[in-house]
This record gives sequence, structure tokens and C-alpha cells, in this order.
Amino acid sequence: LLNINVGGKLFQIAIKVAARYPITRLGKLALYTDPMKKLQLCDDYSVQKNEYFFDRDPSIFHYIFHFYRSGVLWIMDEMCPSNFVEEIKYWGIQMKYSQRCCRILFEEKQDELSEYLKIQRDLEAELEPLDSTQQFEGKFLGRFRKMIWNLIENPYSSVPAKIIAVMSSFFVLISIVGMTLSTVEEMKQKTGKMWMEQLEVICAIFFTSEYLMRLMSSSSFKNFLRAAFNAVDLVAILPFYIQILFENLDEADMLYHEELHKVENVSKLGKVLKLIKLMRIFRILKLARHSTGLRAFGFTMRQCYQQVCCLLLFIAMGIFTFSALMHSVEHDVPGTNFTSIPYAWWWAAVSLSTVGYGDIVPDTVLGRVVAFGCISFGIILNGMPISILYNKFSDYYAKLKAHENET
Repeated sequence: LLNINVGGKLFQIAIKVAARYPITRLGKLALYTDPMKKLQLCDDYSVQKNEYFFDRDPSIFHYIFHFYRSGVLWIMDEMCPSNFVEEIKYWGIQMKYSQRCCRILFEEKQDELSEYLKIQRDLEAELEPLDSTQQFEGKFLGRFRKMIWNLIENPYSSVPAKIIAVMSSFFVLISIVGMTLSTVEEMKQKTGKMWMEQLEVICAIFFTSEYLMRLMSSSSFKNFLRAAFNAVDLVAILPFYIQILFENLDEADMLYHEELHKVENVSKLGKVLKLIKLMRIFRILKLARHSTGLRAFGFTMRQCYQQVCCLLLFIAMGIFTFSALMHSVEHDVPGTNFTSIPYAWWWAAVSLSTVGYGDIVPDTVLGRVVAFGCISFGIILNGMPISILYNKFSDYYAKLKAHENET
């Protein structure tokens, strides 16, 4: 018999039984004749008791002990997968000796644990700042840059930092309201236009100052450029300066081509300028920097991108399928709008989303049957991912809020 002491509990295994598995630790212990090699396999050895001591978990060794007696490795649900894998790896036992049902459930539990740990790491990384106060030590103007960093990146560090965070959100909202009001006919008059331009200049100055302060207080220029929030800040201020550049080019182009009547180029420049002005709407993304809800929403989309892509694939399949069916039953009807499958795509997309504008409707009985099938499929399709996305969003929001409060 092999006398095995695991964590203070004594087990006895027949040498012949242990030798049936020569690649395992106890199998090698049974087969080796060299005492030095045996001592390398255990943590200690008692000569008086002829007992090999192992400083391992005795509760898990019960299952190892059962494996040597029966040849089957049993796995219980209450065990930690990581700890169990570490223990059987130490004893040299492979998962192939376990029953298939146990192995499938264990692997599922391992995957769930790995996914949970990955999400926890991603959540911590979501709240972890790009820099930390320790990174400024020993650097050029470290104390001053640390003060600026706390002022801009850490709203809870002081009252001025909280005021700046509130002002940042306030200027974002004012900028969006100003951009919206600038499209109203009454505000396009000379006085209203002047007020809107002055408001845009003030917002642009604040956003530029904020971006430059973040850039100045960053400890790594490369990491600063790679950060998503900093890219959003850059997109928020670029349209203003590009607009100024294009307006100057527009005036110069009109003066230069006034006699040549190159109006077409000027009109193209005006369209580009309108598109650049529209880019200011992306400033609303700056609110995500100080909004846990928006960050949780973005984190949910990143974590559930596979489900979202799968949903988009199903929608695309439904649009192509039902538009083809609708065209096949409606294309012979006089005055029909379903003249081709691409023309039926809009109807299929509206019907799948269950919006139903009613601008395009089928006229035949078969067409209405196809429409009913399309709407029914849309209801089922839209109902599937909502609960998954909502549950994950609420879970991620609660965890982000908890991490935020701990920080």
C-alpha cells in the first residue's frame, strides 16, 4: 500500500492500482524504485510511518482517490473549475477519464467563468483612467501636469474639477441646441445668425482648451491618440476649424472665379461645408465621458456585437426573402409599386420593423398573406434580442456604478 497524506488526511492506495496509470503522479510514485525520485514527487516523507505527504487540497483529492479505485473521474458542480483543473493537473490526471456528461457541464461552467472574468476585466478597464497620478512622478512639470490631470480627468478630486465636468456637459448641450436653432428660418436672419456664430465660437474655444489641457497632462502621447474619448473630443472641435478654412476658401474662390463664372465649384464647396457643419452633432458623444448610462450602453454593444450582428443578418435575410415573395405575387398588378425586388426592399424593411408607414401596400390577397407573414416574422425577430440586451445592459450598468462608487 501507498500511504498518502494530503493536507493532514490519510489515504491508502494499493501500489498495483496506482501503477495502472503510470503517467500520473501517484503512478510514478508506485513505479519508481529510486528514493530520490520519489522525494521529488512529494512535499515530504515520513520514514517511521512510511507516509508521503502532499500539501494539497484534501477535499478535491477525494475525487482523485475515487478515480484510482474506480477508473472514473467524477466532477461535482459545487467545485471551482479553476481550482479543480489546477489540482488534477498537479496529480497528472486528464479530463478524458471523466464521464462525458460531467465533462460537458464542467466545460460549460469553465466557459461561463472565463466569460465572467473577462467582462470583469473589461469593466475595470472601462473605468480605469488613461493615466494615473503615479505616472507623473519624475517627469517634466510633473506636479503641474498632475494638477491639470486631476482637474480634467478626475471630477471627484476637487470642487473646481467637478465644476469643469459640469461645464463640459453644459457646453455640449448648448452647442447642440445652437446647431439645432441655426436651422430655424427665423434664426437665419442677420441678428440671429450673428448670435449663433458667437455661441459656436465660445463653445469651440472651450472644447479646444479642454482638449489641449488633456493633451498637455497626458503621460503618453501615443496612448492619448489611441483613446476613444480623446478621438471624440477631436471630432468635436475639428468641424469648427475646417468650417473656417472652407469659408475662407469659398470667399477666395468666388473672388477668383467671379469673372470666369465657376459657380459649380462654389456650390460643391458649399455642400461640403454643410456636411462639415453637420458633424458637430457628434459632440453629443462627449456626454459619455461623465455618463455611466452611456458608457454602459456602449459597453453592452461591444460585448453583444455577435448577437447584434446576428440580428442584422436575420433582418437582411427577411428583407431579401419577403421582398422577393412580394414582387413575385404583385408585379403583374397594374399600377403596383412593387416593380422590382430592390423597390420592395423598403416595404420589407418597414414591415419587419412593424412600423408600417402605409406608403406601399399590397393589393392582392396573396400579397396580403405575404405581408402578414413578414409582419409576424418581424414581431418574433424583434422580440428575441430585447430581453438579452436589456438584461446585460442593466447588469453592466449596475457593475459600472458599483466600480465607480468603489473608486
